[in-house]
Amino acid sequence: MQLLEIDKTRYRKHLNIVIAACIAALVIGSLGIARVLIVAFPDPDGSHFHWNLTGVVLTCVMIAAVLKRVQHHPFMYEVNYVWQLKQALNKVTRKMAKVKKAAQQGDVDAMLAMQFSYSGSRQLWQLDDNTLTMEELGIWQAELDALTNQYQVTLDITRYDASLLDKF
Repeated sequence: MQLLEIDKTRYRKHLNIVIAACIAALVIGSLGIARVLIVAFPDPDGSHFHWNLTGVVLTCVMIAAVLKRVQHHPFMYEVNYVWQLKQALNKVTRKMAKVKKAAQQGDVDAMLAMQFSYSGSRQLWQLDDNTLTMEELGIWQAELDALTNQYQVTLDITRYDASLLDKF
């Protein structure tokens, strides 16, 4: 995955619309489905928990199917990009202990994975206005910069590919 420039205002606007639409669909869909099931299959005890749960589950499945279908629509470009970025960063994070150990030993691929993680996290946190951890990220970046100087490595983030993580 390559890091791309994203318009923060457009991203936030579209994300808010997607979230609001999902919430509305969940409420309307789950209540509607549950109501139809309760009318069709009444319970003499008056407990309709299983029908309510069925309505929520079916609505969630339908929302997921719709989101999957429209994920490549231009309206969803920024939202989909951030979703993919989060997945890519999660892959690196799960292997970060091994990646950091390999970077300490001079592994260029490990350093590149760390650079991608730090650059991607910086972008993600700026898009989400999560500035609380930026100082900590700066410390991690300085440690990585020290390693690149120590091993005389130049990192080109455009060379990053998730398959680099396979060896860790």
